[in-house]
Amino acid sequence: MKPSQSFSVRQDRKPFCNRLHYHPEIELVHFDSGSGTQFVGDNIRKFEPGDILLIGANLPHNYKFEDNLSKENHQHVKVVHFCRDFLGDVFLNLPENKSIKALLEKCKRGVKVVNGNNHQISRLLENTLKAEGGERIIYLIQILLEVANSEKLEQLSSIGFEITQGDEDHDRIQDVYEYSYANFRNKISLEEIAEVAKISPHSFCRFFKSRTKKTYFQFLTEIKIGRACKLLIDAHLSIKQVCFESGFNNFASFHNSFKNITGTSPLVYQKKFLVD
Repeated sequence: MKPSQSFSVRQDRKPFCNRLHYHPEIELVHFDSGSGTQFVGDNIRKFEPGDILLIGANLPHNYKFEDNLSKENHQHVKVVHFCRDFLGDVFLNLPENKSIKALLEKCKRGVKVVNGNNHQISRLLENTLKAEGGERIIYLIQILLEVANSEKLEQLSSIGFEITQGDEDHDRIQDVYEYSYANFRNKISLEEIAEVAKISPHSFCRFFKSRTKKTYFQFLTEIKIGRACKLLIDAHLSIKQVCFESGFNNFASFHNSFKNITGTSPLVYQKKFLVD
């Protein structure tokens, strides 16, 4: 962020972060192109081109793009970083800004614009990139109003997820995330992942659940289902092939896990996205 600017906005050609991280600024992300898996707090799911997220201050997050993304030449993401009070608390307490204040409260857990004017938000972001002086502030306010007035916003991280600033175990969680994402197709034992975290298996179970509000194997299953969703949409594979490519060795377990996490069966999910 430049000293002469109250917030930053940029456009990146390639994945802009590769580690779980957090910062005091609120982050607005628009994925122009590319898809992959997003980690927001304790939430793991797929992101697609056109998705818009608003990530609260100090909320751990990361975006894992598919491998082929770096081969493309056009822009992929627009990112805005701003502090909650960049216009002062008086601004947020104005009655006209009630919706923006509510949005910034809601984004503490991370939100995704599910049903909003994404095209207009994208256009305003383009304008913000080119604007100078006070025009930048006007465009950012318009963006926040568009997001706040969206017909549907989906909160991402669970209400039980705790944000710990200055967490000395942050690197340990990051190592666990990275190892799990790289090896989820293989069987990962409790002893193996505890060794990655450099603690005993018993201590690891308590440590991981205290940080994420879920067991490690619940987390691992979510990564596998995220991969399965990608394969069901993009790859010309049978559902049984998707099951094994996603790291499951039992079709019944795959089917039940998929339905528990997505709310639908693999076949129904695939049919929803197939284009004849």
